[in-house]
Amino acid sequence: MSENKKNEVPEGAPEGCTTNCSTCGANCPSRKDPADLIASPHEGSTIKNMIGVISGKGGVGKSAVTELLATRFAAMGNHVGILDADITGPSIPKAFGVTERATGDETTIFPVTTGKLGIDLMSINLLLENATDPVVWRGPVIAGTVKQFYTDVLWKDIDYLFVDMPPGTGDVALTVFQSIPLDGIVVVTTPQDLVSMIVEKAIKMAGLLNVPILGLIENMSYLRCPDCGRKIEVFGKSKLDEVAAQYDLPVLTHLPMEPGLSSAVDEGRIEYYSDPEVLTAIDEAVGQLR
Repeated sequence: MSENKKNEVPEGAPEGCTTNCSTCGANCPSRKDPADLIASPHEGSTIKNMIGVISGKGGVGKSAVTELLATRFAAMGNHVGILDADITGPSIPKAFGVTERATGDETTIFPVTTGKLGIDLMSINLLLENATDPVVWRGPVIAGTVKQFYTDVLWKDIDYLFVDMPPGTGDVALTVFQSIPLDGIVVVTTPQDLVSMIVEKAIKMAGLLNVPILGLIENMSYLRCPDCGRKIEVFGKSKLDEVAAQYDLPVLTHLPMEPGLSSAVDEGRIEYYSDPEVLTAIDEAVGQLR
């Protein structure tokens, strides 16, 4: 066989293949039917809806948006869970003031439940001896841990499970998209041009992997002047509507910058956060995601 023929991409190969399957390892996703990659949840788990929250880059408030969505759905009477897939930068337990460690047995990991709204949490920080211990793992190990948070954790009678993804389009995002049956994802962004460009990468990745995009949320969209009440566009004019129109996606809401939100997260009191402007804005998104 000629070298060119040997390296020819076979007919019907998945998008992204660069060679034929004779050169791939046994675990190469391209050798498997996509349905074979879907993981099974813990046998005792019941999850009605599963929503991933993703951003193209860090620092846009993705975890804060996840926490706000979770608390608002829980306040409506839903049983909510959060799977913290940001293994190297976990922040979910701190925002809820949770310091106890998760427990388990030979077959099951039990999530920790928050005090006020009864939200079930699973995060690597609930398994570490010290919350400040770094997780110095390579990508495949991190991705495998995230998968275990779905397969080995008892998510019992969950109406909405939110998956707080790490920023970017790396190993964890690929693992979640390919192995966890999300109902869809919410993409979080901020108004800067650079962020809008990176968000498009996340949108295109989701499209390549056939993951539904439920909508876009713009965080830090504006600052409300405390003296005159005028909206100040700190990061300049938003381009979100243009990006959304380009990909035919809904804009779920625009969230303002509000210092009290950061304080609530830092103090572990996100369940008690009550700023009316922020909550009204996040409820716009909740109404469209229900």
